[in-house]
Order: sequence, then C-alpha cells, then structure tokens
Amino acid sequence: MGFIRVGGLRIAYERAGQGPPLVLVHGAAEDCRVWRPQLAGLAEELTVVAWDEPGAGRSSDLPVGFGLAGFADGLAALIEALGLGPAHVAGRSWGGTVALELYRRRPELVATLVLVDTYAGWKGSLPAAEVRARVAGARRMLAAPPVELGLAFPGLFAGDPPAELVPLLADIAADVRPATLAQQLEIMAEADLADLLPRIDVPTLLIWGRLDARSPLGVARRFEAAIPDATLVVVEGTGHMSNLERPEPVNDAVRGFCRTHPPGAKR
Repeated sequence: MGFIRVGGLRIAYERAGQGPPLVLVHGAAEDCRVWRPQLAGLAEELTVVAWDEPGAGRSSDLPVGFGLAGFADGLAALIEALGLGPAHVAGRSWGGTVALELYRRRPELVATLVLVDTYAGWKGSLPAAEVRARVAGARRMLAAPPVELGLAFPGLFAGDPPAELVPLLADIAADVRPATLAQQLEIMAEADLADLLPRIDVPTLLIWGRLDARSPLGVARRFEAAIPDATLVVVEGTGHMSNLERPEPVNDAVRGFCRTHPPGAKR
C-alpha cells in the first residue's frame, strides 16, 4: 500500500508486479479490494496499480462539492506521481465513467481503455425513467437505518454472490461512506459522456457480464458501435461484477489485450 497527496487529499493505492502499467479504477461503494483477483492474476507481466478513490478505502474524505472532474484529476495525479503514463486504464461500473472523464481531460495519460460493466454516466447510458428510479431508490436506501451499502444494490451478481466472496464483500461494504456514495450517485445521475465515445482514439476493450442487470448488455453494444476501435468480450454466467464472479476469463481478456496494445506502440 502506498499514498500520494494531491491538493490536500491523501490518495491510497496498491501496487503489484512489473511490466507495462495497468491502472484499475473501482466502482461506487467499493475500494481497491474489489480488484484483488486482477492484482494477483495480472502481476506476472503487468505493473498493476489499484487506487482507493477519494472518499473510499484508505483515502481522504471527499471535499464538499467534489465532482467527476475532481475524481479524474486525482486519477491523473496518481498516474503522474507514479510515472505510469501512458497507461492501460481499466474502470468498472462508476470507475469506467471516471476513466472516460480522465480520457476526456488528459488523453496523453491513457494508452488504452478497458471498460468493465460500466456507463457513460447514467444519463449517457440509461433511459431517463430508469435514472429517476435509481436516484429515488438510492435516496431511500441512504435515508434508512444503516445497512451494508455495498451489498444493497440488486443485480450485482448473476445469482447469489459466490460463497467465497461473501467475506470480502462484507469487509468492503462495512467501509462504505454514505456521504461519498450519495455524492457519487448524484454525479452519475447527471453525467453524460456519450458524446465522447466516438472521439476515443485509443484501443478500447469492453468486458461485460452477459447477465448484468445494472448496466445491461445493450449498453455495451452501444459502446461497441460508438467507439471506433472497440472490442467486446461477453463473460457468460456473470452479472455486474464480472471481474469477481469469473476472474479467469476477465484476466485472460485483459492480459491478451494489453499484450496486443503495448503503451507507446504506434497505431
């Protein structure tokens, strides 16, 4: 575990392995531990760095008014501080939206994108009625007596979480900060990065669970159609957390993609 400081914020990260850099960006109500199978499985040939975003894990609380640009700028600062750019940048769910905003703001730091079960913001990916329903449901959940927030969202897995993952998920959920989650949900509801997709000029790997009920496969198909150089890998028998539910095919896809598109390679 390491730390950097950016504008008064402490940002924590885990680092493993050697080789071309792969930066992992977790989803909402998560921290870097959600990438544990990738930190372990990809370190033989990649330098794998997974951050705790501001407001999560061992990083500082979010400042008031912190927005999507703040998350992207913090991620850029991490990549620069560790000398990783241009890097493969992988984001799952909310983390994919952060990765897209990083690409919008600092494309020179991004060699490729790996987008896992994600969105171009909720506004940019889901029907308006679905966005309203999600926001209303999240507000009810956050106003209720304390719950394990990371486990409260339906459709995270194809069925029940695999038994071997339950302790990890419970540990992550116990550390979720309601104020962070509330701020992220408001950001996601208003974020619309759909206009960015046709302008992505780096190879992009899309990894989606076949049974993802949070970001349905139709979202992936629209990403595939919009991004000029996109490859879609559908992981069978998985929901929204494909990287945890079936890490082997996810790791194989990421490993092969990174081999094919080394940072700095001419296109």
